[in-house]
Amino acid sequence: MDSGSSRRAADAVLSWTVRGAAVLSAAVLVLITLFLFFEAFPVLRSGGFGRFLTDDTWRPSEDLFRALPMVAGTAVVAGGALLLAVPLGVLSAVFAVHYAPPRMGRAYRGLLALMAGIPSVVYGFWGLVALVPLVARIRAPGPSVLAGIVVLGLMILPMVALTARAALVEVPRAHLQAAAALGLTRWGTVRGVVLPSARAGIVTGVILAMGRAIGETMAVLMVTGNVVQVPDSLFAPVRALTANIALEMAYALGDHRSALFVTGLMLLGVVAVLTLAAGWAGGGGRQAS
Repeated sequence: MDSGSSRRAADAVLSWTVRGAAVLSAAVLVLITLFLFFEAFPVLRSGGFGRFLTDDTWRPSEDLFRALPMVAGTAVVAGGALLLAVPLGVLSAVFAVHYAPPRMGRAYRGLLALMAGIPSVVYGFWGLVALVPLVARIRAPGPSVLAGIVVLGLMILPMVALTARAALVEVPRAHLQAAAALGLTRWGTVRGVVLPSARAGIVTGVILAMGRAIGETMAVLMVTGNVVQVPDSLFAPVRALTANIALEMAYALGDHRSALFVTGLMLLGVVAVLTLAAGWAGGGGRQAS
């Protein structure tokens, strides 16, 4: 067999291997979705998703499964974390790419990679022993929406900053040269040329960071207080959907267990929508460029 035939055979094997991996990944996702739906079906059959918004409270012993307070807690904590992490992440990426010396920019990227690799339980432990007492000095009890926002914001900051940095680096050099030829200042170039060109990549990173914030469990469980209520202030304790599953799955039976699978199905749906939105944003950005 000549070298050309060997290369073609190797390419064919690699192609079918990649296709098989893709099919296997899709099959696993479908099986997980079907499993969640099968386990959630008993409660869905009796009341549908509507009862998770209309029941009086979350009291599984009385067959009451109102998840609205936990949906609100998840949304407030994750949304606040995004409001904290996105401006800091994008602006720090702009500084590292267009203002900082090259050595400082490389050090910054390494620091972000280190932060991204820290386990979530470490962030939660830091929040529990350092941040929660600090919040308690301002207003009791300490475990609260604010503590969850700060911890989650620090956790998703590396993802936002690294994806923003990657998008900024990919801006065509010709665009920068054209801006310089027009006499734009550095900030004028960043604001008028760089950020619009990198918008799709930045938005993709923000959406993926939102998915991680919504799906985080351990750190949120450790610092938010785990009280089932709709938060009325930044200092109110709340319980997120992920924390609720982690806390109650060990002893849940019957409809209670099924209701927890319904909340897991909700989370899967939200993350799937966010992932599709991130893919759409990235694809739109590549077509535009």
